[in-house]
Order: sequence, then C-alpha cells, then structure tokens
Amino acid sequence: MIIRRDFIKQTGLAISAAGFGLSGFNFFVDKKPYKMGLQLFTIRAPMAENPQQALKTIAGFGYQDTETYGFDGPSINFYNMPAKDFKKVLEDNSLESTSGHYDFIKYFNSSTDELIRYTDQSIEGAHALGQKYITWPWLDAESRTIEKFKILTDKLNMIGERVNKSGLGFAYHNHDFEFIDHNGEIGYDIILQNTDPELVKFQIDLYWVAHSSPLTAHELFLKAPGRFVMWHIKDMDKVTRDYSEMGNGSIDYTKILPDATLSGMEYYYIEQGGNFAQNPIQSVKDSAEYFKKNLIDLFG
Repeated sequence: MIIRRDFIKQTGLAISAAGFGLSGFNFFVDKKPYKMGLQLFTIRAPMAENPQQALKTIAGFGYQDTETYGFDGPSINFYNMPAKDFKKVLEDNSLESTSGHYDFIKYFNSSTDELIRYTDQSIEGAHALGQKYITWPWLDAESRTIEKFKILTDKLNMIGERVNKSGLGFAYHNHDFEFIDHNGEIGYDIILQNTDPELVKFQIDLYWVAHSSPLTAHELFLKAPGRFVMWHIKDMDKVTRDYSEMGNGSIDYTKILPDATLSGMEYYYIEQGGNFAQNPIQSVKDSAEYFKKNLIDLFG
C-alpha cells in the first residue's frame, strides 16, 4: 500500500524529472511493457511445413512479437509469401514482427551497388511487415578474420546510414566467433569501436556471450550503454553447453534482465537453435511458460 507521504514523494520526483526534460523517466511504475518475442528460426521446421499453423500455435503460448529470418529480396517474400500476405497471417494471430534477420552476408564480397540494392529490398520488406529493425545476423567462416572485421565495419556504417534514412534502425547480431582473440585483437571490439553509434546498434545474443565472451553481458553493456537495443534470450545446457529450453540451463537471467534499461533494450526474442528435448514446438511452449512464471517481471 502506498501511503500519502510516499505518494507525494513519488509524484514529486516524477514532476522533478519532467522539469528536467526526462520524458523517458521510469521511476516506480512506468516500466516499459515489453512483449514476449520469439525468433522464428527456433521453429524453422514447422514454419517450413505450415507457417500459418506454426504462428497460430506460438500465439497460443503467449508470444506477441516475432523476429523473422530468411528473406527473398527480389520478390519481397517471407516464407514463400509476399510480405503483405505474411503480415496478414501475423495480424490474424495478434502477432507483430519488430525485427528481421536479413542475408547481407551473401553480398559481403559483392559490389557496393549490389549490397545497396539488397539493402533497399530489405528496407521494403521490413516496412511491409512494420518492423522497426533490420539486423545483420551472421558471418561465414571466410569473413571472420581481423581484416574482414575491419572491412565489415565500413559496410555496417554504410547500411546503417541507408536504413536509418528510411526511418528504420539497423543492428548487428553476434555469435561466438566475434569474441575469439586474434593476437590481442577481438572482432567484437572492432565492431563496437569502429561503427557509428547513431547508425549501428547491437542485437546481443546472451547465450553466445555466456558461452564465449571474456566479458559478462553487464560488462558489455557498460562499454556501450544504450546501444544494445535487442536481446536474444536462450539457455545453455549445464553439461554439454549446447542450447537448452529456458530454465533447464546454466545462464542466470535474474542477474541479466535488470540491465534492460542500462543496455537500451527495446525488444527481446526467446530462441533455441536446436537440441530440443522433444521438438521445437514443445520447446518454445516450455520456454514461454518458464519465462512468464519466473523471469518476465525482472526487466529493469
């Protein structure tokens, strides 16, 4: 119960914050109502078989947001559907899509014109779905040297500028290979230091950070507060260190979720790349139930 003096104290602080122009001040009660998201790669087999049924099923588990993967640029198609048709399927199931993983790696060694063409196609697709972010999700094995990381940063800045001008945000998604030490140089540091903070944000994969990074998620957030606008949330098997359903693994999310504001998180997506206890649908159901029961209220 909030007694009168506490109410006056709290409202006084809120008024003071408004006086300083802190429109995003979230003291006490104005915690952002994040929507529970799912990276659809988790259910790639069901999505390939029957995307309409797969999306209806995950909506029934309480997911409200999705992140796409795979995109046919020339035809502006998602999951063998024109973007407008795929958006209708999402809407029919009270779902949205706030980010997509787009296949920029295919154009890493292409001409600038080809990369720009694909970027523009991605922008068209993202706008058609109402997405907020376009994400670069992957580097192939040939593109993971320090020299290639330095080339990558120029490409990220160029794409980020074009995407931002379109009214969307642009982000880079990590795996484990960004944290490999190359004689004192680390790819993730190069990306952090050589990309424009206004143009290139980060989608942090918290599994890969726990698995391979020399720094904790909190330490990374402190290096670039406000820049980690999206999170991938998944657990790590206690023995094999492979993927695991939420709650079955070793990652202590009670210590990570309170950093949402520090990191700048706007959206999060539960994901499990494989190693399903039974099947992907059961895994996303189990992860949703655990997350809603134990973790969803811990975002800070």
